Amino acid sequence: MHTSASMVTGIVFAPLGLVLVFTAAITPQWRERQARLGPGSFLRSGGKGQGTGVRSASMEVLILLRSDGLWESCLQVENSELKQCWPVAGPYRRDPRVRLAQGLILTSLFLCGTGIVLACIGVRCWTDIPLRGIAATGGLLVVIAGLLSLTALGVYTHNLARLGMEDPSKGIHNPRFPPHLSLRPAGSLYFGWLGSCLQMLGGSALLLSFKRPRYPTCPSCPKLPVCPACRSCPQITNKPDTDVYEVSC
Repeated sequence: MHTSASMVTGIVFAPLGLVLVFTAAITPQWRERQARLGPGSFLRSGGKGQGTGVRSASMEVLILLRSDGLWESCLQVENSELKQCWPVAGPYRRDPRVRLAQGLILTSLFLCGTGIVLACIGVRCWTDIPLRGIAATGGLLVVIAGLLSLTALGVYTHNLARLGMEDPSKGIHNPRFPPHLSLRPAGSLYFGWLGSCLQMLGGSALLLSFKRPRYPTCPSCPKLPVCPACRSCPQITNKPDTDVYEVSC
């Protein structure tokens, strides 16, 4: 069978986008913040019912790195193995913009996975004739998935400094961690943006499957198009310079 370039592009880019968006969804690096602790400061961490303490014995300043994702947050001391992660909680978890981003990302992953399955069924590289309508429908689902993930990333990025704040005019209100933390986008956001763009590109390429290629006509019956799978016309199949082709996957 002849697999068009648009189908190949879609089948390659759509799964790559799905993997990148999924990686962004499960990693807790959507935003980062850091704070400096002066000499004599304490860092407390530990699970429920237990705790450990680390004290700066020298004049060295400790730098705390706090990162947040959609479902997990982490706290780490820079240049150390001290790190603790926990499910998101408190005002950040209840923030409607975070909940919106979670719902959009989950819907995007489901639609993209469904679209890739439909595209694989439609392309059918093991047969002579692809199911173009099914492949294009899969591409449409992938495009919608890309739009949803882009929306989630845009909402989160636009409100990055205000997510989880009970009173934005007073800054981050969380007595468990030091105040005046500087916020910045983290690596998971960039993975998400790249994955969403690949989803849009792959889905758009699969949408081109709706366009059927033009095949040579049979000389015996000019109104009857001859596709690569047709071998019934001897005037086509016996020509040495025929346009009929066969490609195996």
